[in-house]
Amino acid sequence: MEKIFKNSSVIIIVLIVVLMFVMLSTGKKDNIEQISLTQLSQEINEGTVEEIIVKSDGKVEIELKDDTKQETNKEPGSSLTDTLVNFGVSEEQLVSVPITVEMQSGASFWASILIPSLLPILIIGALIFFMMKHAMKGNSQAMSFGASKARMIDPKDKKNRTAFKDVAGNKEAKEELIEIVDFLKAPKKFQDLGAKIPKGVLLLGRPGTGKTLLARAVAGEAGVPFFTISGSEFVEMFVGVGASRVRDLFKQVKKSSPAIVFIDEIDAVGRQRGTGLGGGNDEREQTLNQILVEMDGFDNNTNVIVIAATNRPDVLDPALLRPGRFDRRVTIDLPGIEDREAILKIHAKDKKLSEDVNLKRIAQRTPGFSGADLMNLMNEGALLAGRKNKKHAEMEDLIEAIEKVMLGPARKNKRLDKNETKIVAYHEAGHALIGASLENADPVQKVSIISRGSAGGYTLSVPEKDKTLYSRAYFIDELSVFLGGYVAEKMIFGDVTTGPSNDLERATQMARSIVVKYGMSDLGVRTFGKNEEYSFLGREVSEAKDYSEKTAQDIDNAVSQFLLDAKKRTEKILTEKRDILDKVADVLLEKETIEKDEFDAIIAGKEYKETVIEDIDKKEEFADVNIDVKTGKKNK
Repeated sequence: MEKIFKNSSVIIIVLIVVLMFVMLSTGKKDNIEQISLTQLSQEINEGTVEEIIVKSDGKVEIELKDDTKQETNKEPGSSLTDTLVNFGVSEEQLVSVPITVEMQSGASFWASILIPSLLPILIIGALIFFMMKHAMKGNSQAMSFGASKARMIDPKDKKNRTAFKDVAGNKEAKEELIEIVDFLKAPKKFQDLGAKIPKGVLLLGRPGTGKTLLARAVAGEAGVPFFTISGSEFVEMFVGVGASRVRDLFKQVKKSSPAIVFIDEIDAVGRQRGTGLGGGNDEREQTLNQILVEMDGFDNNTNVIVIAATNRPDVLDPALLRPGRFDRRVTIDLPGIEDREAILKIHAKDKKLSEDVNLKRIAQRTPGFSGADLMNLMNEGALLAGRKNKKHAEMEDLIEAIEKVMLGPARKNKRLDKNETKIVAYHEAGHALIGASLENADPVQKVSIISRGSAGGYTLSVPEKDKTLYSRAYFIDELSVFLGGYVAEKMIFGDVTTGPSNDLERATQMARSIVVKYGMSDLGVRTFGKNEEYSFLGREVSEAKDYSEKTAQDIDNAVSQFLLDAKKRTEKILTEKRDILDKVADVLLEKETIEKDEFDAIIAGKEYKETVIEDIDKKEEFADVNIDVKTGKKNK
């Protein structure tokens, strides 16, 4: 489109320039005086004319002896000399003036006739031609409106090819998908046994866990074409376009068999039918119906696998999940500590890291991070090092990047007044001291009163190992940690601020989950309430009460009791350890940030010294956790 527009613009500009040149060349010149034949006759008789030139178009150019230029027109059908004689010029005077007659060539004659008349016609014709060409292209685009917009990655394209070695972690998911790779490579082995490989594989997992990357790795390992499209690209405002694109997509894929079709965010078209306002004529439902029909059309010899990804399996239509369609589901969980370390090594390959970078320690500090979060972390660390004009990213840059990803950038320019800073210091000291005093709470890694995001300060607590199951004792201790800031403010200043509002909200939600969701209260071994789904303007989730009003009152009382008990225990700890609370707050006011080692020393009542490794055993212990980012081996 851009090329056609550029070419048409150049042609039109050239035609306009030519037209302007012709008009200027044929136009009258302002510096030449126009005279009549009578005046010319008088000038000849007076002997002031130096030369006369007769043009082929009837123009007569006169040059006087004082170099003045004049111009007139001779009478058509008669010679200039006869005309001048008739105007009273004597033959003696006429002979004394040289008269030159210029004859026009054939080309210039026809050009003078054709160009002025044909050039406007050519310009108008060119404009009509390009307008029709664009209109025809628009018609062709309208005809191809229902064509698939899927992008294909050629297996021969090594630059964009992805293999399982490029995907760290997810071992169980890889094992499930290796069978798909084997089928695409050698389908006859399975067909001879009468086995039927699933037509569809549904990848389930939170955003950023690597669903798309795994799908590309399957195609890369199998060496087959990879067609990728988003579920939202099927749906348009015109009814029937989505179904047309589905048909066109599967038609292309079957021609390239064996191949893989990857539909990302399939919940955009695969939601449960009957939830839209249009009923059976809803465009999204027609698109889903066509996907179901196309997948049913695969025979045993069609080596096409459909892989779809979603983070909302609960909203998918049951017909999409039945055997024969997406009957195999592969769940991709958040990476554990070992997987996080492996993912960090992959993203560290193209980064310049200093020798002090310990990827294992970073993996320990990032529970709950997805693969995308870890990639962002490494990139942010490199950016922070670049801003400081460093040649390599250091450990402190990556630690800073962790906090930036979790909480947002540090707002060092946001300065609180002296009183508010003191309140924030005691608030965070309260959180940290309670976390360090309770056995089941997560260990404190860092305490800071530097603002990040919307928080005036923060206490970073990270579990020593990944958890999948949480005990009642853990929740009880965490309630006290949430209330540590609230109780510390009230104890020290005799009043509370808006700072603990988020802590109270999280504590209330956790206490309610203990009672309603987990059955960990004295109300009995049951849950209360259930989620019901409504289908107006999409799917909305609402909690339906399956208990009486009296039970609702009992639930409120139980939630309040959990919070009250946590508050009393928090007050007791902070009262008994008031001197430690003051010490932590004083150090925060002085340094703004306390790292784990210094915090542990304050809690233990020991004097903290900066890390200076002198003892040989300590050297060995420190070196044992220093991992080479390229080889993955421990350096000693």
